[in-house]
Amino acid sequence: MSLAFIPGLVLYAFVSSITPGPNNLMLMASGANFGFRRSIPHMLGIAVGFGLMAVIIGIGLSALFEAYPVSYTILKVGAVCYLLYLAWKIAHAAAPGEGDPDGRPFSFLQAAAFQWINPKAVTMALTAITLFAPDRSFPAVLAVAVIFAMVNLPSVSCWTVLGTQLRRLLTNTRRLQIFNWSMALLLVASLYPALTH
Repeated sequence: MSLAFIPGLVLYAFVSSITPGPNNLMLMASGANFGFRRSIPHMLGIAVGFGLMAVIIGIGLSALFEAYPVSYTILKVGAVCYLLYLAWKIAHAAAPGEGDPDGRPFSFLQAAAFQWINPKAVTMALTAITLFAPDRSFPAVLAVAVIFAMVNLPSVSCWTVLGTQLRRLLTNTRRLQIFNWSMALLLVASLYPALTH
């Protein structure tokens, strides 16, 4: 990868990481429901999980998607089903200390694994590799993954901070329910680009 591509890659990583999508909406809900500190493993899981996924896609998985387009369709269908389940869980989340005592934010491993069924993340990784590491050499692929992870972590953290700030407004059960249902509906709406791509 030429050094001339780095500014473009950083800009692409920032724009695609900061805009609404399943990761960011779930982090905003996590920040509102669990606070920033308890959401840190979720944020780190996204950054590391996405970087690892970009490397694996870059060194060979993208060729599988190109050779067998139905594999990408199967991945999308599974992702949509899981995201609908997560939307349901967000919509029915109780206030901290109420409801399900096992309620907790995503762990590092859950967030890292989630990248594989997040349609936006998979599309971002495929696009980044295609545009910025077209030769798919390991150094170029690794550079894409590292730069993306470095830009991604502060970007997704902004959504968690926004959620923690909203937490001040969500001091009663009714407002929290409205917020959680809104986040669930936005999560479902975020599937639209993946389904029409």
